[in-house]
Amino acid sequence: MPTTPNASEPGEHTPYLRVVRGDATPEEIAALTAVLTVRTAQTAHEGTAADGSPRSGWRDRSRLLRAPLRPGPSAWRAAYHPG
Repeated sequence: MPTTPNASEPGEHTPYLRVVRGDATPEEIAALTAVLTVRTAQTAHEGTAADGSPRSGWRDRSRLLRAPLRPGPSAWRAAYHPG
């Protein structure tokens, strides 16, 4: 009788991905992992955590970057009067 590994046993881990149908090759699993990693990174970059909650403004280091300079007529006003 086959047994399933118990995640509570020492040294056993629950897999992050599970193939439920078909026979995936290691390359296909690597491609899926890469896509999920990129999607997670994009979500983090957009300002939300992986669980959908907003990121804290105090921890967001992109706020330290200023807006790009836009030279043109009356640009000096924007440099001295932000907003």
